[in-house]
Amino acid sequence: MARRSAPPPTRVLFVRHGRTPTTGAVLPGRAPGLHLADAGVSQAEAAAERIAGLKKVDAVYASPLERTRETAAPIGKALGLRVKVDKGLLEADFGEWTGAELAKLRRLREWKAVQSAPSAFRFPGGESFAEMQARIVGATRRLVAAHPGGTIVLVSHADPIKAALNEALGAHLDQFQRIVVSPCSISAVAYGDLGTVVLAVNTTAGDLSALVPS
Repeated sequence: MARRSAPPPTRVLFVRHGRTPTTGAVLPGRAPGLHLADAGVSQAEAAAERIAGLKKVDAVYASPLERTRETAAPIGKALGLRVKVDKGLLEADFGEWTGAELAKLRRLREWKAVQSAPSAFRFPGGESFAEMQARIVGATRRLVAAHPGGTIVLVSHADPIKAALNEALGAHLDQFQRIVVSPCSISAVAYGDLGTVVLAVNTTAGDLSALVPS
């Protein structure tokens, strides 16, 4: 009996939401009511144009927060797809740090642990980095399984995307802060039977069609 060939890998495009009025200044977390700034809207439209250049995209998923859904909207429109909300793509739960100014947080003794030993850190009253990584990786794997051999777009937040990329690279969680994920950047990972292949990280321009496993 002939052996069945393995299906082609599923390509995942991770898109961070566009800029908001507080990007780089405040840790907004899961607090509701934060929308894209005008620059973020332009970034989302540019990302949509890039993704629309692909031959076929099977689905677009977004975190439930306003800034991610607003980023996903032009992508879905450009592709003729309805954006689906998935809670697994949510921002980390920063607990008592939600809404705090980053300048003040950087002065805390705990900030060093956030940067150098995140695997052992839990936000006061919130989520640990390990829990966040398990959540985003689990959601990604679930959505990959729903679209074997296809291409899907996951619109999420900086830290969850960094954690997903870190896992795809096979790196220890303590190294995930070495990854940069800019507003509306697109990172790509191929998930297949033989493992993961990181195709691109933090791209903000260029043709996406060449991002396939070699």
